Amino acid sequence: MRPRLTTLEGLPVGVQWPGYRREHHAPGIVHLGLGAFHKAHQAVYTDDALAATGGDWRVIGVNLRSAAPSEDLTPQTCLYTTIERSAEGTRARVIGSLAAALCLRTRRKPVLEALCSPATRIVSLTVTEKGYGLDRKTGGVDPAHPAIAADLADPGNPRGVAGLLVWALGRRRAAGIAPFTVLCCDNLPSNGALVRSLLADFARRTSPGLADHIETGVAFPSTMVDRITPARNDATLRLAETLTRHADAAAVECEAFRQWVIEDDFPTGRPAWGAGGAIFVTDVGPFEKMKLRMLNGTHSMLAYAGFLAGHRYVRDVMADPAMAALVERHLAAAASTLDELPGIDLRAYGADLLRRFANPHLAHETYQIAMDGSEKMPQRIFAPALDALRRGQSIEPFAFATAAWMRYTVGRTGDGKTYDLRDPLEARLRPPDTAAPTAEGIMARLCGIEGLVPRELTMIDHWRQAVARHLEMLLRPGMAAATSRRGNPS
Repeated sequence: MRPRLTTLEGLPVGVQWPGYRREHHAPGIVHLGLGAFHKAHQAVYTDDALAATGGDWRVIGVNLRSAAPSEDLTPQTCLYTTIERSAEGTRARVIGSLAAALCLRTRRKPVLEALCSPATRIVSLTVTEKGYGLDRKTGGVDPAHPAIAADLADPGNPRGVAGLLVWALGRRRAAGIAPFTVLCCDNLPSNGALVRSLLADFARRTSPGLADHIETGVAFPSTMVDRITPARNDATLRLAETLTRHADAAAVECEAFRQWVIEDDFPTGRPAWGAGGAIFVTDVGPFEKMKLRMLNGTHSMLAYAGFLAGHRYVRDVMADPAMAALVERHLAAAASTLDELPGIDLRAYGADLLRRFANPHLAHETYQIAMDGSEKMPQRIFAPALDALRRGQSIEPFAFATAAWMRYTVGRTGDGKTYDLRDPLEARLRPPDTAAPTAEGIMARLCGIEGLVPRELTMIDHWRQAVARHLEMLLRPGMAAATSRRGNPS
C-alpha cells in the first residue's frame, strides 16, 4: 500500500511541487466551497503566486455542509494532486496553497474565527449558482431558499453564504477591522455586483445599519473563471497514486487549459495571481458574457442533448458527428450575439472550445453538467436567445437547446429509465406521473414558473413555435432520431 501524500518527500521526477516553503506563508484567504473546481483553479493560481512573490496568502478552505473535503485533505496536511490532462499528455502537480480544510457544520468555531481574523483579507467563493439563495428577479435574497430562510430567522447563527458573510462583515466592522474583499468565482453575470446586492438585501432585513457599509465600503470585484474539471472518481485516485507514488484521497483531474479574468479592486491587497496567468481588467463583463454563452451555454446544450442520446461523457458527444455538428452550430450562434472584444478572436476561441470538448482524456459526464438547469438556463441560453431575436439572427440553436432542457426535465429516458434532475426546482420542473408528457404541457408548466423563462421570450410566437417543434421531435421519436440529420433538427 502506498504511503499517504503528507509530505513532498519521495515524489518522482516529473511531478511538480510547490516552489516555496509552506510553513513560511500564513493564511490570508478564506475560500467557501472547497470542491474540485477551487482545487483545480484558484488554489493553483495561488500556488503560482506564492512561488513567484511569496506573501501570507495561503487559503483556509471551507465547505458549508459536507465534511468530506476536510476529511480527505486534513490527514494529508492539505497537500493534494492536480492531474492536468490534454491531447499532448498527462501531468501531475502537487499543490500546497491550502493551509487548512474545514467544515462549517462540524467545526464552526475555527471557521468563524478565520472570517473575523484581521489576517483574512479576501473571502472567495465557488458555491455554485444555487448556493447563494438569490432571487434573480429582485437581485436580493430569496426568502424561500432554505439557507436564507434559516439565517433570516436566526442571523446570529448563520449557515448559508449570505448570512455567514453579513455576520462576519458586521463583526469585523464592530471590532474596527477592515472588511475583507468578497471574490465570487461562480458563473453568474456581473457576479461581484450580484453578490453585493444579495448581501446588502440580507443586511437590510437583519442589520439595517450594515447595509450601507456593504454597498459602499466592501469591495466585490467581478471575475470570469474557466477550467473544465470533471467530478472526481476512483479512476482519478488510482491515476494520482500511479503518478505520484502516494495515495491521495483529494486528487482532482482537469484540463490543461485555465483562465481567470479579474477586476482589479482589492483594497487590502491580493496575491500575485498574474504569475499564473490571471488577467486583471477594469471590466470583466465582456469576457464573462463570452464564456457564459459560448462555453457554458454550449456545454448545457450538449449535456441535455447528449445525455438523452445516451452519451455519458462530453468526449462521446463530440465523437458523434451529428452531435458535434450541433455543438458547432450552437457555438457559432452564441458568438453571433456578442460584440467585438478587443484582443479576442471569437472564431479562434470557438475552435479552441471544440478541441477542449473533444479531449479524449477527460471523463466529463453530461449528467454532471446537466444539474441545476433552472439556475443556468437564464444566462446561458435565454439571454443570448433574446439578443439573437433583437439582432434579427436565427434563434433555432437556442430554441433547440431550450427544448433539450425541457425534454430533460421529464426525468425519463426514451427507454423508460428514470433519473433525478438534481435541480433546486425539481418538484416544479418534473411533470406529474399521471399522464404521458406533451410538448404543450411541458412548455406551459415550465414557462409558468415565475422568473425562469423570460416573459419577453414566451410572448414571441416565433420562439414558442420553434421550441414546441423541437420538443415534439425530442419526445417522439426521441433525441437520437431528432439529431440524425447531421445535427440540424430544424
